[in-house]
Amino acid sequence: MQSETATSDPKSNSTEAAVDAIRVHNIGVQAYLQTQQRMQARAAMDRASRSNQIWLLEHSAVYTQGTSCQQQTLLPSDIPVVKSDRGGQITYHGPGQIVMYPLLNLKELGLGVKSLVNTLEQAAIDVLHESKIDAKRRKSAPGVYVDSAKIAALGLRVKNGMSYHGLSFNYAMDLTPFSNIDPCGFKGLEVTQFKDQVATGLFDDAHKEALAFALAERFINLLKQRTHN
Repeated sequence: MQSETATSDPKSNSTEAAVDAIRVHNIGVQAYLQTQQRMQARAAMDRASRSNQIWLLEHSAVYTQGTSCQQQTLLPSDIPVVKSDRGGQITYHGPGQIVMYPLLNLKELGLGVKSLVNTLEQAAIDVLHESKIDAKRRKSAPGVYVDSAKIAALGLRVKNGMSYHGLSFNYAMDLTPFSNIDPCGFKGLEVTQFKDQVATGLFDDAHKEALAFALAERFINLLKQRTHN
């Protein structure tokens, strides 16, 4: 009787290799508009010359209006408002917020937009659970919530097969600017942050950076799990 030899799936192997090749870069504090232009330039590149990357960063204070944003009257403020090509409505970015942008070739990674959104959300949920914070999704309202308050928001764009923009995670920041808008288009939506959900802690740059890398690592590990399912 001839024995059978198990063969691996070449497609699965190539996807796993692509996940393993993802590189994480902490690029510090960045202006929103210039960062968007850099992401757009990468998306316009030939697919073969684009590596899969995750950018970890923090934006200077800014309101961004996504492609679904209706005209909204803002209270007087020194905070600039810029148009974004991500999906979604209006949100605020500022110091003390962790931003994670996955610049990924979706086909190479076997990812659709819905699965990318779910994986980003799950990464944030898992990291929050590790700090004993009960976080969850909400139906028809992308993002991550603690009770009824939003702690992480999502907005994505896919162009030429590459995802960009991504997830913003409220770490330890001034939440006041959110009161000038309907966050993500939801009137009266409460927002919260990591700092307000834990009993004690040293909320400094070193801890913020460690949490950002933990978020990226969890996201990559979830992608790896998908290749084995």
